[in-house]
Amino acid sequence: MILLFFFLSYVTNAQFNISGLVIDNTTLIPIKNATIIDVKTGNKTLSDNNGTFKLVSNGIIEISFAGYETKKITVTNDQSITISLIPNINLLQEVFINSQSIPLQEKYATDAIAIVSKQEINRGNTIELHPILNKVPGVFMQNGTLNTNRITIRGIGARNLFGTANIRTYFGDIPLTDGNGESSIEDLELASISRIDIHKGPSSSSYGVGLGGTILLRPEFIDYQTTEAFFSSSLGSYGLSRNIAKIAIGGKKSNLNIVYSNNHSSGYRDNNSYNRNTVTVTSSIYSGEKNSFSIIASYVDLKAGIPSSLDQEDFDNNPRQAAFTWGRSQAFEDVRHGILGLTWKHNYNPLFSHHTSIFTSFRNNYEPRPFNILKEESNTIGIRSRIIGISNLFNKKWNWTAGGELFLDFYNSKTFDNLYEDFPPGTGSILGDQLSDLDEKRNYYNLFAETNFKANDKLQFNFGIHLNQTFFDIDDEFLVDNDDSSGSFDFDPIFSPKAGVNYLLNNNFIFFGNVAHGFSTPTTSETLLPDGEFNPDIKPEIGWNYEIGTRYNFFKSKLYGSLSLYSLRIKDLLVARRTEEDNFFAINAGKTIHNGIEGTINYNLLKFNQKQLNLFANASINDYKFNDFVDLDSDFSGNDVTGVPSHVINLGVDLISKKGIYGNLNFQIVGEIPANDQNTVFNDQYELLNGKIGYKNNIIKHLSYDLFLGANNILDIKYASQLQINASGFGGNAPRYFYPGIPFNIYGGINIKYRL
Repeated sequence: MILLFFFLSYVTNAQFNISGLVIDNTTLIPIKNATIIDVKTGNKTLSDNNGTFKLVSNGIIEISFAGYETKKITVTNDQSITISLIPNINLLQEVFINSQSIPLQEKYATDAIAIVSKQEINRGNTIELHPILNKVPGVFMQNGTLNTNRITIRGIGARNLFGTANIRTYFGDIPLTDGNGESSIEDLELASISRIDIHKGPSSSSYGVGLGGTILLRPEFIDYQTTEAFFSSSLGSYGLSRNIAKIAIGGKKSNLNIVYSNNHSSGYRDNNSYNRNTVTVTSSIYSGEKNSFSIIASYVDLKAGIPSSLDQEDFDNNPRQAAFTWGRSQAFEDVRHGILGLTWKHNYNPLFSHHTSIFTSFRNNYEPRPFNILKEESNTIGIRSRIIGISNLFNKKWNWTAGGELFLDFYNSKTFDNLYEDFPPGTGSILGDQLSDLDEKRNYYNLFAETNFKANDKLQFNFGIHLNQTFFDIDDEFLVDNDDSSGSFDFDPIFSPKAGVNYLLNNNFIFFGNVAHGFSTPTTSETLLPDGEFNPDIKPEIGWNYEIGTRYNFFKSKLYGSLSLYSLRIKDLLVARRTEEDNFFAINAGKTIHNGIEGTINYNLLKFNQKQLNLFANASINDYKFNDFVDLDSDFSGNDVTGVPSHVINLGVDLISKKGIYGNLNFQIVGEIPANDQNTVFNDQYELLNGKIGYKNNIIKHLSYDLFLGANNILDIKYASQLQINASGFGGNAPRYFYPGIPFNIYGGINIKYRL
C-alpha cells in the first residue's frame, strides 16, 4: 500500500520539461504567439518568432491559436515535440500563408488571395480539379478532357492554344512551371494535396512574376505522433474508377506520408480513355530548434486518348465522337513525369533564418497526332534560397526576405511522320520518317526582395522587387531538311516592382490595395520566325495591376468574405500571324485592359452536434477588352478578350459533419465566352448543378468509414467545357471550336481510415 501511494503521488504530481515547435499543418510555417497551457496548473507560455516554446507540464498541454483547431497532448516524460495545428475551415482569414516569402496571416495580405481547404477539395469526386478551381472568383479552368485543360486567372492565359501558361505554379517549394512558362498541375494526385493557395495578379514577387498570378499546391504531411492508413474506392459514369491507398507514420520529430492512386475512365467521347497511376511521398523532419527538413517526391504515369475539338454541327448532333483525323489516328499522349525536392530551414536566432530548396524533375511524352508523332524529353534542376529576417528601423518592426531562384531546363523534341492514312482504319498511328530534332536549353534566374513594414497597430505596408532574366538556346540536330533552327535568344533583364497597403479599420473590416508589375516571356516556339530564325523584335508581354479590396467578418465570424476591384493593363500582347505560305509566327500586336470585380460571402447558418450548415456565394464580373489590337487589315480594338467568360457566379450550401450525414450542393452560372478575336463566335451561357451526399461514422474506436454518392451536371445541360480559340477550318471544313462537356453523371464509393 505504501508503494502504491508513492506511485500514485508521483503520477499525480510529476512535472515534465517540455520543449517544442508549433507549425501550420499544411504549410509547415512556424506559428508565433501560439498559446501553450498546462491544463492542470494553468501555467502557460507563448511560442516565439520561430514557433518554439518551453513549458513545465503536469501531464496534459493544450495548444491554441486563432484560426486553428485547438489540440490537447498528453506527455509522460521530458521531451521535445513538434505540434501541427489544423486550420479551422470557418476562419481561413486567420491562417498563415506565404511559406515561400514572409509568413503572415491571410487577413493582413495586401493582394487578393484565395485559400482552398482540404474540405473544399473533397466536395466533389476529387479526380477533377476544374470544379474546385471554378469556385474561386477570378479563376477559370476549362476542361476538354481529363488530360486537356487550360487555367486562366483574371483572363491571363486564355489565349494559350494548349495548356496553362503565364501563371506560376508550385508543389510545395518545387516549381511546376517549365522553362517555357507552361504548367500541368492537373496531373498531380488531389489526395496528396492539403490546401491550394492562389495569389491573383502579378503581385507575388517572391514566387516569380507571372502576369496571371501564382498557384501554390500544398502537399499533405501527416501529424506528428500519429499513425494512419487510408483506402478509398469509387466508381462512376463512363467507366470511371478511382482507388487510393495511403499509409502515414508520424513520430515525435519526423513523419512519412505515402499516397498511391489509380484513376481510370473509359471517357464520354470516342478515343477518350484515361489511365493514371501516381505515387506521392512527403516527409518532414524536425532536428532541434534550429533545423528542419522536408522532402517531396511525386511520380505520374499517364496514358490518355485525345479526341480533340468539334465543329458546331458535330457538337450539336454527335458530341460523343472524336474529331475525324484524331479518331482515325487514335491520337494519345503517354506521359511519365517525376519531381523531387528537398527543403532545409535553419534558424540562426529568433530574428533570422534561411530556407533553401533544391529540386529536379523529368517529363517524357510520346504523343501521336494526325499531323505528326511527337517525342519529348525534359529534365530540370534548380535551387531556390532565401533569407528571412526581422529588423527594427526607426523604432518600427520590419519583416523582410531576400533570395533567388535558378532554374535550368533541358528539353529535346523529335517529330516523325504519322503514316496512319497508309493503313486500314483501326490501325492507329504508325511511326514514319523523322521530321525534326531540336535540343533546347530554357533557363532563367529570379532575384527578389520583399518587406512588410508595420507603421502602427492598424496600418502596414508591403514593398517588393523582382528581377528576372530568361535565356533560350536551340540546337537543331536534324539538318537533312536544310533548315537550321539553331540559335540563342537572351531576353533583357526585367525589373518588376510592387507596393501594397493593408489597413485594419475595426474588428469587422480590413482594407487592402496594391500596384504591381508583371510579365510573361514568349515560349521558344514563339521566338522563331517561319524560316526558323529567331525573331529579334519579339518581346515579353508586360502588365501593371491596380487593385483595392476589403476583407470583412461579422457576428463572431459567422458571416465573412471579401470584395476586390482591379484593373490589369497589358501591352505587347503576343498574337499568332498567318503568312502567305499558311505558316504562323508570333508578334507583339496588341494591348488589353482587364477590369473586374470579385466577391465572396460565407455564412455559418447553423452549428449543432459537431455539425454546421454553411451558405456561400461568390462572383466574378469580367470586362476584358482589346484596347488596341490591329493585325494586318483586321482591327479587333474594343472586342472582348477571347476565351474568357463575361461572368462566373457560384451559389451553394454545405453541410459539414465529423460524424453522420454530410453533403453539399453547388449551382454555377458561366457567362458567354468569345471563341475568336472577331467576336463572331461565342460559347453560350450555361448553368451547372453539382452535388454530393455522404455518411461517415466509426466502426470501432480508431477505425472509421465514409460512404458517399455524388452527381455532376444534374440538370443535364449541353455545354462546351473548353474552347479551341481562333480555330481555323482546313480543306473546306468548318472550324473546330468546341470540346463537349459531360452530361449528367454520377459517382459513389467508400473511404476507410484507421488512425492512432
